[in-house]
Amino acid sequence: MKKLLLGNEAVAQGLYEAGCRLVSSYPGTPSTEITENAVKYGDDIWCEWAPNEKVAMETAIGASIAGGRAFCAQKHVGLNVAADPLFTVAYTGVNGGLVIAVADDPGMFSSQNEQDSRHYARAAKVLMLEPADSTECRDFAKMAFALSEQFDTPVLLRLTTRVAHSSSIVELGEREDVPVKEYVKNNQKYAMLPANAIRRHVVVEERQLAEAEWAETAPVNRVEYNDKKIGVIAAGITYQYAKEALGERASYLKLGCVNPIPMKLIKEFAENVDTLYVLEQLDPVLEEQIRAAGIACVGKEKFDLKGEYSQSMIAKVILGEEKESIALDVDIPPRPPALCPGCPHRGTFQALKELDVFVSGDIGCYTLGALPPLGSIDTTICMGASVSALHGKNKIRPDEAKKSVAVIGDSTFVHSGITGMINAVYNQSDSKIIVLDNSITGMTGHQQNPTTGKRINGDPTAAIDLEALAYAVGYKRVIVVDPYDIAATKAAIQAELEIPEPSLIIARRPCVLLKDVRAKMPKPFTVDTGKCVGCRACMKIGCPAISFTDKKSKIDFTQCTGCGMCQPLCHFDAIKGGE
Repeated sequence: MKKLLLGNEAVAQGLYEAGCRLVSSYPGTPSTEITENAVKYGDDIWCEWAPNEKVAMETAIGASIAGGRAFCAQKHVGLNVAADPLFTVAYTGVNGGLVIAVADDPGMFSSQNEQDSRHYARAAKVLMLEPADSTECRDFAKMAFALSEQFDTPVLLRLTTRVAHSSSIVELGEREDVPVKEYVKNNQKYAMLPANAIRRHVVVEERQLAEAEWAETAPVNRVEYNDKKIGVIAAGITYQYAKEALGERASYLKLGCVNPIPMKLIKEFAENVDTLYVLEQLDPVLEEQIRAAGIACVGKEKFDLKGEYSQSMIAKVILGEEKESIALDVDIPPRPPALCPGCPHRGTFQALKELDVFVSGDIGCYTLGALPPLGSIDTTICMGASVSALHGKNKIRPDEAKKSVAVIGDSTFVHSGITGMINAVYNQSDSKIIVLDNSITGMTGHQQNPTTGKRINGDPTAAIDLEALAYAVGYKRVIVVDPYDIAATKAAIQAELEIPEPSLIIARRPCVLLKDVRAKMPKPFTVDTGKCVGCRACMKIGCPAISFTDKKSKIDFTQCTGCGMCQPLCHFDAIKGGE
């Protein structure tokens, strides 16, 4: 049977067909849908959301050592969190096959940086495959397990946003019954004491040589000869762009294995074309290796180090052809992303804006609180950094502690905020931490997390009690507020700022997009234009449902959730409804 699948869906299908037994991940765009689809295969694969990527990878490593085929997925910055176990499992090797997917985000559609994960493959000295469409996503996922067991190594599967979130036809196969391998005690292989690690490093270097030899004739690396005046080396989505831009006016060496690369095959291809171009989004990872081997090529001197490539850009650089385009003759105003109508985070940020405090921010929906008109967040670094960075700031500027807070979502708090909270109280920090508890992992599409009381498949499970947790690690002050009540939220935060000891403030209100929450929301609000004086006070919270027409406020009933945060802002009783 054939089916139209996203690249991420196809990876999940590959996991199923390969006999994978365990998937542990932390959601991160653009990798999230792999695990969300793997859980659909029921009892064949144990699937879970882990608190963070490090835990997810360690779980998968444990399953692999036990003899089962295992998998974890994360986005590129998630691999930073999981780098510690990655570099060590490169030394220990595997028992059951271990595949690690990492999804890069060229163009930074939902990320705080644009790093290139191919560097991790080279630094950790592990094999990396990069698919170019959904069929290859399925095929490479299956192949990765076989290669993992063949070479006794974890295998990285690199996706990019366009491959992960584009759809193409995939022919579905049956699940392979792969038995759990016997576990044989071998602490010289799996216990990385220095004496053992020294010997395992030798194994890693020998393995890299064997993998490089395999890559020379591997079917994932293929040559397509057309016009030999132009030769292109590319992988993943860049190969697809090159094919669309150049067609048969160029020859191609498509790399499916991007570490190690088949240098003999590359040299042979280079000798058969007049001009060799190396096309790769982000860093010159392939180009630098090719140049170091003494092979002349054209790369980043012509192509950008930043952002995505496109068909028109490739055609312009290589062929000198400008593709026709149509320009609109109207000036369309920009539409920046915004918090959803009824988002509880809006109330917290409005309170913080009115308090005029420094806000150490974090990663999640609430990062949008940095944008106008709320403009509340001062810094955003990485998951969990809001808590730790606030502690550092308060140690340098203790006099400003009364005007500084950290904000962090419930899922992010579990991911890496808890240790920062412990550090703050242990090291006697006057830090005020605000957990924006919307009862779900919102930014990546409503995944469960350890605070929600539900597993990935909806089954009930233990839920972290944030209040009890804070008390347990030494906090004496834990306050819960409703962010829809902006005045009360502001007053509570102000009161805590005046007390010279650490506080945990929980702004608790479920995400308005949760179905059961939305069904219970009041009716939309309306504006009595007769009472509206056009003061624009209701506009300052930046709700997309509120606009301004003919010098009067207007509420779009199709967007309004009835949250009521706008009503107290109007001093003329012009906003009505919500019953």
